[in-house]
Amino acid sequence: MNIQIFGKSKCFDTKKAERYFKERKIKYQLIDLGKYGMSLGEYKSVKTAVGGMSKLMNEKSREYEENYVKYLSDDADKEEKLLEHPGMFQTPIVRNGKQATVGYQPDIWKEWV
Repeated sequence: MNIQIFGKSKCFDTKKAERYFKERKIKYQLIDLGKYGMSLGEYKSVKTAVGGMSKLMNEKSREYEENYVKYLSDDADKEEKLLEHPGMFQTPIVRNGKQATVGYQPDIWKEWV
């Protein structure tokens, strides 16, 4: 199992996801979205696994409002903004190879073990 947790340092659900894997002694890699963002390849893999860009975007984030993303009609423009401003990602994004989840999803993670 190769777990990656994409999250934000101040996100409560990211900390819960970390705790979930720590308690089960499952190794994981934590990637701070605020500092490092997500590569295009990682993004495409996660987007496919979760069922689209809309599930990855946090429409309540400050960056979403500041960049007027809700007024963009083209999905390509929205994706570009999302990759430029990783604060708009819904967190945590937990990835295990080709599988991925958004948010705190322990029931799904159990099936991965």
